[in-house]
Amino acid sequence: MKVLVIGGGAREHALCRSLSLDPDVTALHCAPGNAGIAEVAEVHPVDQLDGDAVSALARQLGADLVVVGPEAPLVAGVADAVRAAGIPCFGPSREAAQLEGSKAFAKDVMAGAGVPTARSYVCTTPEEIDEALDAFGAPYVVKDDGLAAGKGVVVTEDVEQARAHALACDRVVIEEYLDGPEVSLFAITDGVTVLPLQPAQDFKRALDGDEGPNTGGMGAYTPLPWADPKLVDEVMDTVLQPTVDELRRRGTPFAGLLYAGLAITGRGVRVIEFNARFGDPETQVVLARLQTPLAGVLLHAANGTLEDQEPLHWSEDAAVTVVVASHNYPGTPRTGDPIEGLAEVAAEDAPHAYVLHAGTKRDGERVLSAGGRVLSVTATGTDLAQARERAYAAVGRIRLDGSQHRTDIARKAAGE
Repeated sequence: MKVLVIGGGAREHALCRSLSLDPDVTALHCAPGNAGIAEVAEVHPVDQLDGDAVSALARQLGADLVVVGPEAPLVAGVADAVRAAGIPCFGPSREAAQLEGSKAFAKDVMAGAGVPTARSYVCTTPEEIDEALDAFGAPYVVKDDGLAAGKGVVVTEDVEQARAHALACDRVVIEEYLDGPEVSLFAITDGVTVLPLQPAQDFKRALDGDEGPNTGGMGAYTPLPWADPKLVDEVMDTVLQPTVDELRRRGTPFAGLLYAGLAITGRGVRVIEFNARFGDPETQVVLARLQTPLAGVLLHAANGTLEDQEPLHWSEDAAVTVVVASHNYPGTPRTGDPIEGLAEVAAEDAPHAYVLHAGTKRDGERVLSAGGRVLSVTATGTDLAQARERAYAAVGRIRLDGSQHRTDIARKAAGE
């Protein structure tokens, strides 16, 4: 099988790494890729938002499967263009991807499907914003209706900060605050059959102790030793299957990766948000534990034959990933700094720890930073404590001027 992955972040590096280990994958391509992905796949320049360019590249390469990683190409309809060219594609249609592209659309689908979520108001005027903020009170949860690369949400006790964020959005969703720990649960679906993966937890705030601004994610771990063993079954029954069934009923079937961001509240599981693609950095840890070859699973989803898929096999190991970010992230990051220590990690820490590249580019022999989140240092171990120890040992070998990372990823869950 020849596979083309679209994207160039650590999520796509994790996908490419798993696909490169699949014996059925005879050729692996990625566009546009990054410096790390280039070590496991052949990379190609492409405008990943241009469906015609992506489908032309897939045809030229003779791809048997295209996997669209990021949300923006999905919302732009890239998966539709690839399918229109007669090539199987893992990723939802433009219409179905509105589940992530519009918070208001997602709330409407959840209402139709009877999925438990936070009460909310969709606001477009200053008057509606003030009414909604007054109705819910602090802490205020304000979400840009559209795509914002994981940075469109403000949770604050400060009503003026909440109002300022709301006024900066064209359309905004203001909702009740959900207490309790958060869980990410991915499911692969062909629009009918739903196949859940293992739950993970990510860390959104920039600084230790969940302080600082929201980011795209600073680390993640799996499994969740504190979670109810029945959690996946419950979420399947109350969230994932009803949502897939509702989208099919509406004539916009969702085939691809359905990501449920959940809050485990005192009143039960509630959906915080849906995403239409693998999450970053949770993908890095979930795929680290998946033992079933990945390509066949994704192809079944793309072809509508997921019911034929054998049950997934998972490692008993734990996995932890720590994001190394640029100076000033999540503000305007500093880029172009050399990254050192990558060869040391490969020599000293493999196979239990490895580096997945996010914002990197190659400059001759050097690898330079090229984005806000630069690397996802991922490690496995017999338990979370060992996986954490290995991940942070590898992080300690990496040298990137001005870089930052959290030191408490999975600390609490590991019992430390």
